[in-house]
Amino acid sequence: MEEKDTKIENEEAKKEIQDTENGIEISNDVIAVIAGVAVSEVQGVASMSGGFAGGISEVLSGKKNLAKGIKVEKAENSTKIDVNIIVEYGSRIPDIAFEIQNRVKKSVESMTGFKVEEVNVHVQGVNTDILKNEEKNQENSRNEQISNEE
Repeated sequence: MEEKDTKIENEEAKKEIQDTENGIEISNDVIAVIAGVAVSEVQGVASMSGGFAGGISEVLSGKKNLAKGIKVEKAENSTKIDVNIIVEYGSRIPDIAFEIQNRVKKSVESMTGFKVEEVNVHVQGVNTDILKNEEKNQENSRNEQISNEE
């Protein structure tokens, strides 16, 4: 009987040691920054959509907020990530979303050891600044053609 009790106590002691050895707490902000870096590497993403407060803190601090537009829900050994983006005009949204999901999952899992259960991509808008620049360039070239003809 005493032998069984000793085995149980030893197993519990081993679990406690493992828990303290593996007692690394990874913040949601760290996971968000890892995901943000992965998203910023995807071509076709104009910017992250973080809302009004995120924009003000970025302007006041002068630093780029890499976690802007990313929401992380963490469980014990898994996580769910929501990414809010603005895409470039002319980009194929399903391809961009798929690439974001793959890169975020791979980055977070390899750096943290957490299993990424979900990466939800929310497209908040389309950046049309490219269109405005193209329209200006076309107008300028038309004006040059008219002045050359005169």
